[in-house]
Amino acid sequence: MLFSFLTLSLILSGFPACTNDLTDDPGKGTAVEASFDIILAYPNLSFTRPVDFQHPGDNSNRVFVVEQRGVISVFEDDAKVSDKKVFLDIESRVDDKGNEEGLLGLAFHPDFEDNGYFYVNYTVNDPSRTLISRFQVSPNDSDQALAESEVILMSYEQPYDNHNGGQVAFGPDGYLYIAVGDGGSGGDPKGNGQDGTTLLGTILRIDVDQPADGQQYGIPADNPFANNNEGFREEIYAFGLRNPWRFSFDPETEWLWVGDVGQNTYEEVDIVKNGGNYGWNLTEGFHCFKPEKNCDIPEESLPIWEYDHSKGDVSINGGFVYRGEALPDLEGKYIFSDYVSGRIWALDFTDLKNPVNTEILDADFPISSFGVNKAQELLICGFDGKIYKLSQKE
Repeated sequence: MLFSFLTLSLILSGFPACTNDLTDDPGKGTAVEASFDIILAYPNLSFTRPVDFQHPGDNSNRVFVVEQRGVISVFEDDAKVSDKKVFLDIESRVDDKGNEEGLLGLAFHPDFEDNGYFYVNYTVNDPSRTLISRFQVSPNDSDQALAESEVILMSYEQPYDNHNGGQVAFGPDGYLYIAVGDGGSGGDPKGNGQDGTTLLGTILRIDVDQPADGQQYGIPADNPFANNNEGFREEIYAFGLRNPWRFSFDPETEWLWVGDVGQNTYEEVDIVKNGGNYGWNLTEGFHCFKPEKNCDIPEESLPIWEYDHSKGDVSINGGFVYRGEALPDLEGKYIFSDYVSGRIWALDFTDLKNPVNTEILDADFPISSFGVNKAQELLICGFDGKIYKLSQKE
């Protein structure tokens, strides 16, 4: 069942506010003037199509790299490291035949150090669908997960082999957030982005610690459609998204940043709020995707930034607000890139109404994803099989 923007506006007027409201700072954003290099973070290691980089938050010095084929590796976060271990191998379960299919995301439970739980997002076939599953680490070896420990939390259809989203991450509220694409093809032919009865085209939020109603998870009480009578999916946190491949939480503001991949003309960066409608497939960026239709949406649901395809940038890769110490000129900037062009930008959002975006580097390889280590330093997954990092020139 499709519902209109007018209906949505009436529904949204009753939505609870985001925990951290977006407020305009009177300061003026500035362009980044420092110069940067991109260097190998772990010169002695290589991977097959790495798509995610995570640390477990357990006070160890370990990091984890997700390979699209269905393998997760673990190793010490040390530039001199020369060995990695297979943490989890579910390659036989994963369908990665499409460019946007496979093992796509990894999230460690906030109490991973005690319960050993972690969560993955991957695609399967027969029928084509996405699984959100929990696994557990071996009690005898913290570098070895138990492949047989899988508990499937949820499953949802994938009508086409693209636009699968892929990110899973725990928010500052302790809930698990899941990025779900619109189901694929082009132009959202099934209208999933504006259909509250499907999980597709959304950011989901679930409570993995309080399962209820015969499911492996519960619904947070302030989810926008919790206890609705309209048949809308209660797992939905925000909707109207095309393919939110990567999102992240800023640990300082707790804002949820999403890079949403566009169709033919515009890519967008969103700061996503509880109950927000980000326009797809009526809008693309700030623009009407179908000009003949009404595409007015609330100002608070508009992107904070967009870029067009005129310079060969055609597939946004959401990143992180930088909160490390090694790159002081990037402090507080949102770092993101384009998968196809390899360009990396820093967005100064000091003034939310007039952000300033600066290109800081043009990589010569496709960037599939960003990640951070326990020190909040930024790492970059190259689809060439290497993990990189930025280095600020003197």
